Amino acid sequence: MTVPAAGAADREVPDVFDPRGYADGLPHAAYRLLRDRCPVAWQEEHEVLGWPAGPGFWAVTRHEDVVRVLKDARTFSSHLGATQIRDPDPADLPFIRRMMLNQDPPDHGRLRRSVSRAFTPRQVDRFGTVVRERARGLLTAAVATARAGNGVGDLVTAVTDDFALLNLADLLGVPAAERELLLDWTRRVIGYQDPDESGPPASGPDGRPANPRSPAMLQDMFGFARELAAHKRRYPGDDVMTVLASDPELATSELEMFFFLLTIAGNDTVRSAAPGGLLALARHPDAYRRLRMGAVGTATAVEELLRWHPPVLSFRRTAAHDTELAGRPLRAGDKVVVFHGSANFDERVFTAPHRLDLARSANPHVSFGDGPHVCLGAHLARLQLRVLYEETCRLLPALAVAGPPRRLVSNFIHGLKSLPLRLVDVPAGE
Repeated sequence: MTVPAAGAADREVPDVFDPRGYADGLPHAAYRLLRDRCPVAWQEEHEVLGWPAGPGFWAVTRHEDVVRVLKDARTFSSHLGATQIRDPDPADLPFIRRMMLNQDPPDHGRLRRSVSRAFTPRQVDRFGTVVRERARGLLTAAVATARAGNGVGDLVTAVTDDFALLNLADLLGVPAAERELLLDWTRRVIGYQDPDESGPPASGPDGRPANPRSPAMLQDMFGFARELAAHKRRYPGDDVMTVLASDPELATSELEMFFFLLTIAGNDTVRSAAPGGLLALARHPDAYRRLRMGAVGTATAVEELLRWHPPVLSFRRTAAHDTELAGRPLRAGDKVVVFHGSANFDERVFTAPHRLDLARSANPHVSFGDGPHVCLGAHLARLQLRVLYEETCRLLPALAVAGPPRRLVSNFIHGLKSLPLRLVDVPAGE
C-alpha cells in the first residue's frame, strides 16, 4: 500500500489512534477537528505500549461516512483484513476469518441465522426475569455495603462487572464454578492494551507481544467451548450453547468461534455501556431526576446513554477496490477505521450533541454498528441496560460521583475500570 502524501489538512490532524488518548474519555476536540476539516484522515499507526508499528489507516469520523462504510460491505470488507486496527499475523488470518464478525455477505448470513435461532422468545422472556432479579440484588448489596462504610461504592466492581458476566453465563449455560473464566478471557482479549486488565503480555516467538486473538492464545477458551458443547449434548438446557451444540450445520470450528464471539462481545458490550450510562446520569442530576420521575421513558433514555457512551470506539474495514469517501481517494487494500464516538456527536446529525437529552427521539447512533454486521445481541444488551437503569432509579434517589472514574486504556473498547459513586449519605461520626 502506498502511504498518501500529506496535504496541509493532513499535517494538522490529531492522533486518534493512541490507546492512551482515551484514558480521559472521548477526545471530543480531536473528533470535532477531524469532522470539520478532514473527515477521512490519514493516521500513522506508530509503535505504542510495546506493540509494533503498522502501515497506517484512514480514520472516518462523520456520521454519514461511518454509516456508508458499515453498510457497504462490497467496498469496505470485514473479510480481507478482519476488523481490528492492528493487522493480524498473515498466518493467523485464515483462522480469524472463521469468525462471523470477520466475514462478508453472503458468507456470514448462514452463521448469523444459526445463532439467531438460539435466542428463542421463551429464552428471552426467562432471561428478562433473571436479569431484573440480578440487577436488584447487586444494587441492594452495593447500597448495604456503602451504608456500612463511607457511603461510597464502586459500581463497576460491585455491580456492573458481575451483572454483565452473570447474565452472559446464564445465557450461554456456563456452570457457576466456571464463570470467572469468562471475565478472564474478556480482559485478556479486550483489555490487552491496558496493563491493569491484561497483565504482563505474553511474548511470541519473535519476542514481540503475542496477539491475544491468535490461535495459540485462544486454545484454552476453545477447549472449554468443546467440553461445554459435549456436556450440553448429553445434558441439554434452556441456553444458547445447547442450541448451538445441537445444530447439525455448525462445524466444531464454527461453534468455537461463536463461543469466542458471544463470550467477548456479549460480555463487554454491557460491561462497558452500563457504567458509562450510570456515570452520565450521575453527572447530569436533572436528567436522572426526570428519569426517576417517569418524565422520560427508560427505553428512550437507553438510546441516548448509548449515544453518549458507545461501548465500542472503533471498527476496521479494508477497501476491496479503489474508491472514494468524502472526496478522498482510497486504494484497494487501505485500512479504513470508523470511529463510533465521533459519529455519535456529529453536529450534522444530532442537535446539540453535547447535551444529554434522555428524551431525544431521532437518535440514529451507531453504538451497535450498522449494516450487515449490526450487533447481533443488541436487543439483549438493551434489555439488560433498561432493567439496570430501572432498578437503579428504584433504589437510588440520587447519584453523585465520589471520585474520578478510571477508564480502560484502549482504542477499541470504551470501558470503565472503576466508578466510585456516593450511594448513601452517612451521618458524621458514623
